[in-house]
Amino acid sequence: MDALTLHRLHFAFTITFHYLFPQLTMGLALLILVLKTMALRTGNEHYHRAARFWAKIFAVNFVMGVVTGIPMEFQFGTNWSRFSKAAGGVIGQTLAMEGVFSFFLESSFLGVFLFGEKRLSPKAHWFAAFLVFFGSWLSGFFIIATDAWMQHPTGYRMGPDGQISLTSFAALFTNPWLFWQYLHNMIGAVVTGSFVMASVGAFYLLSRTHELYGRTFVRVGVVAGTISAFLMAFPTGDGQGKNVAFHQPVTLAAMEGLFQTEDGAPLALLGQPDLEKHRLDNPLIVPNALSFLTYQRWKAEVRGLDSFPKDIWPDNIPLLYYSYHIMVGLGTIFTGVMALAAFALWRGALYQSRGLLWLLMLMLPFPYIATTAGWITAEAGRQPWLIYGIMRTPAGFSPHVSPGNVLFTLIGFMGIYTVLAILFLFLIRREIEEGPEHAGA
Repeated sequence: MDALTLHRLHFAFTITFHYLFPQLTMGLALLILVLKTMALRTGNEHYHRAARFWAKIFAVNFVMGVVTGIPMEFQFGTNWSRFSKAAGGVIGQTLAMEGVFSFFLESSFLGVFLFGEKRLSPKAHWFAAFLVFFGSWLSGFFIIATDAWMQHPTGYRMGPDGQISLTSFAALFTNPWLFWQYLHNMIGAVVTGSFVMASVGAFYLLSRTHELYGRTFVRVGVVAGTISAFLMAFPTGDGQGKNVAFHQPVTLAAMEGLFQTEDGAPLALLGQPDLEKHRLDNPLIVPNALSFLTYQRWKAEVRGLDSFPKDIWPDNIPLLYYSYHIMVGLGTIFTGVMALAAFALWRGALYQSRGLLWLLMLMLPFPYIATTAGWITAEAGRQPWLIYGIMRTPAGFSPHVSPGNVLFTLIGFMGIYTVLAILFLFLIRREIEEGPEHAGA
């Protein structure tokens, strides 16, 4: 296996494992703030204890995110040195702001929130929860701003030596790609947090332990999950889809398995891309739907892969196609499950419906799968560009790091992260078994 492929696998493994944790952190930050708001408005200790319980899970998750995130950022220098040298004048700005502003804000006030409740007034403690939420979502903003610039570069100047310098902060932070990508990503984090909270609540109700808290967790998780699942589809999913259609049309064609340019292009629900014959095998399609969803006209022309030179086609079309359809398919399932649970909650039947509670509990891993598939769609879709339209992926990796060294460190990371995953699951399992009453004590 060549060095470039190993560098890509190494970074893909590192960032995929890392993002298992921030998505829950950002989702739970909002839900903990909701619980603290309920506690402040009602004065009920029950909601304070519920918030403390989730804050402990948040803290474990946050630490894991930090531990796995630091090596990932070092990889810009170790594995992608030419990219860092060329683009450091731009991405260094956003990554530095993420560390200096948002990370320190979030981590500092997480400590205040966890250990300062007895020393703070209820309003001050609520404000600490708000700053944890604000810091985590600000962190997401700076990271997404970095990726959005790589997807659609703005506000830059190319130097004579190939280095890229930032010419406008305003252009960087008003990037048309950034707005919808950020909202779509953060709403996705709320979906993950909502399913995790509802799943734990369903477990308590099914096992008949901590049932009062189980009802609260299910109720908050289902209400937040229903709203966020619908927002994932529209407007955020729709807006991000239009980003791809207008700025990366070749990516749209590959995502949809559209090999031929068509007026009134169909939307493929199922099918297998055949790269040799340039067609979609066994397709299940909705006629004209892709044209309407993209351009709001049933007979609008949608450019297929045949409209673009092969050297700018995404370099792994099957991976892109299947990742995209897994993301969309699971998102549709999330909407249906949460809508069904919300209806049962409104009817007063959810807490007694063992079937729905089992469904909520077993759904726990699927938001992680959907989010991972979504990020694979975004990053595989940008290929073969590291910075879209500016730098090809082979031009960015570290040329003096041998394939053997990359493989050795990749295997080492896999071993260390396996140990970290086991430790994480042990700590989370212990917190869930001890329950909110112990967290309150």
